[in-house]
Amino acid sequence: MPIEVQFGILIVLTYFVGSIPFGLLVAKTKGCDPRQFGSGNIGATNVGRMLGGKFFAIVFSLDLLKGMVPMLIGAWLIRSYPVTEKPYLWWMLVGLAALLGHIFPVYLKFKGGKGVATATGVLLGLFPYYTIPGLIVMGIFIVIFLIWRMVSLGSMVCALAFTPVYMLVGYAWGWPVTRQQLPLLIFAVVMSLLILWKHRSNFKRILAGTEHVFRKT
Repeated sequence: MPIEVQFGILIVLTYFVGSIPFGLLVAKTKGCDPRQFGSGNIGATNVGRMLGGKFFAIVFSLDLLKGMVPMLIGAWLIRSYPVTEKPYLWWMLVGLAALLGHIFPVYLKFKGGKGVATATGVLLGLFPYYTIPGLIVMGIFIVIFLIWRMVSLGSMVCALAFTPVYMLVGYAWGWPVTRQQLPLLIFAVVMSLLILWKHRSNFKRILAGTEHVFRKT
């Protein structure tokens, strides 16, 4: 089977798997609906607010796997077919399908989560090109969260930081960032913009001083 066909199948499946609303499904097991609580978002942060840290971890992990597993499968396909003209483009489309599935899920009338956990999975699965800069921005997130205790702020700062960090790491390691890897650079920008756009209400609440803050216990 041609690699283009295999990637096409993977991209379609990735979107439908990415659309699975794990936050909603996990919350339903406890008789709750995150759409009726807090920010109304089905992501891990809102579920964690509603049900506790254990459920945050469960939802975050499941949403992360939606992005990571398809990327790892894509990497395997690329290695299986070393003679391919646009491996980075195919890889990018798989990651985009995962992210779009989570943010615009077909099962929930295209009203989904904010994409942070799934984007994290994409970063970890696109090794090493996104993984190394991804780990750096995760470090930035931890610092931001420890200081201001806001997941949304850390997410937005990381979204802004990822593309320049990816470029700096790429140039330092000698990657063809603006040549063969141009699709990955484009996707880094698109992914960051999508996450920032999904956090626009959080940004307004931060400016108004009403954004949720995780208090130390």
